[in-house]
Amino acid sequence: MKVSSMLLGLALLCAGVTNAAEKPVIRLGARVFTEQSVLAAITAQYLNTKGYNVQVTSGLGSNLARSAQETNQLDMVWEYTGVSLVAYNHVNEKLDSAATYQRVKELDAKKGLVWLAPSKFSNTYALALPEKIAKAYPQVNTITQLNQVLMDEPNKGHVLALDTEFANRSDGLVGLTKTYDLKFTRPDIRQMDAGLVYTALRNGQVFTGLVYTTDGRLNAFHLKLLEDDKHYFPDYTAAPVVRQDFLDKHPDLAADLKPLAERLDDETMRQLNAKVDVDHLSPTVVADQFLRDHPVPAAAKEQP
Repeated sequence: MKVSSMLLGLALLCAGVTNAAEKPVIRLGARVFTEQSVLAAITAQYLNTKGYNVQVTSGLGSNLARSAQETNQLDMVWEYTGVSLVAYNHVNEKLDSAATYQRVKELDAKKGLVWLAPSKFSNTYALALPEKIAKAYPQVNTITQLNQVLMDEPNKGHVLALDTEFANRSDGLVGLTKTYDLKFTRPDIRQMDAGLVYTALRNGQVFTGLVYTTDGRLNAFHLKLLEDDKHYFPDYTAAPVVRQDFLDKHPDLAADLKPLAERLDDETMRQLNAKVDVDHLSPTVVADQFLRDHPVPAAAKEQP
């Protein structure tokens, strides 16, 4: 009896090892900011329940992540339509959300990359006002209206805070200034780390600042987003992008990820990001809570 029990235990152990070995490995890349860490954690935990062995490589820059995917070092990343359109494919044409998605889907297909069903959130740029400024200037709801204040009050020292990368890109501050004919003078512009922009806004140290529309600190710091009424900022809808050769081997992945992507909208991402940036929870804990509180329904199997 003892020998039989030992043999049974050994058989079960071997079966477990075999099943683990049979799990398809998917190499998931994540860039070096909170939202990407949260998306990677949610996706890894979710796909583990679908029978995948998810290996996450995090802390990547945009270009490095794209290069790694094109050279078959990564199978999947959560990508943003505007990044692919402008940074990877060098298209500067102004397109709406649907047209941007369709264009990058077509362009990246030529590189062996497939855009799966998109999420419902777009992490684009915006200008925001601190709470006190928003109350003092209730008429300012758009960037055009902000510029009217700059013209009406030219010597008030209304300061704009923004990160150094955006300040020095041709499709950043230069283009924004040209589009809106912004009346900020050089002394009015403060370049700083992106995280410090939010601190400056919260503390009322600046008149306005460049933010990201799904950042968790928007709600926590009571910041008011201004409408981009001339549609300068590109659409940055997020979606899983997968190598075609991986999808050919695992065609169910597209249908598996679709209901997850559809659960993620702007407000949901702000709340998830806030749990990391404001509440100081780890992305792993945030992902676990999200998936327990919002179970993802199964979807019919379909091609992307």
